[in-house]
Amino acid sequence: MQPRVLSGIILATILALTIQPVQARVGEAEVREGPRGGPCFTISPREARLGTPEFQAVSVSDGRRQLWALRMPPGRSFPLSFSMCVPYGGRVAALPRSQSVALEAGRVYNLHIEVRTARGRPTPPSYEAHFCLARQRNGNLQVHQIMSSDRESHRLYGCLPADD
Repeated sequence: MQPRVLSGIILATILALTIQPVQARVGEAEVREGPRGGPCFTISPREARLGTPEFQAVSVSDGRRQLWALRMPPGRSFPLSFSMCVPYGGRVAALPRSQSVALEAGRVYNLHIEVRTARGRPTPPSYEAHFCLARQRNGNLQVHQIMSSDRESHRLYGCLPADD
């Protein structure tokens, strides 16, 4: 191969590698029991130590369709700290949101929180978690965050992915 062709191939390869989009890290969200029952969403304590991101949107899906979403109007946000929690189906008069679908016991749900990162802070642009509602012996539902994608952890709380 001619040196000129070889150097062109090397240059093209280096250029292709440097213009690949950098995949942003997805942060860890936390799902917990809300003050009025039902799931409530925030960032994990570990993520909170990295900085407080500006909340933009939250959505919950069952893996096939979106069940609920809440989005800040353009140009508005609020700091999302660990101590704050956005309840599922929460209604804030000034915020665009969808109607919430009733969550069922034993199903695994996906949480996605979008944020605007703080300047100079290593916070990710989004946070995710999986959770389910487990029926207790007394009939009440209890919120459980699923810490692993392992099917055994789903079965621990009697929760099955939507495709089962």
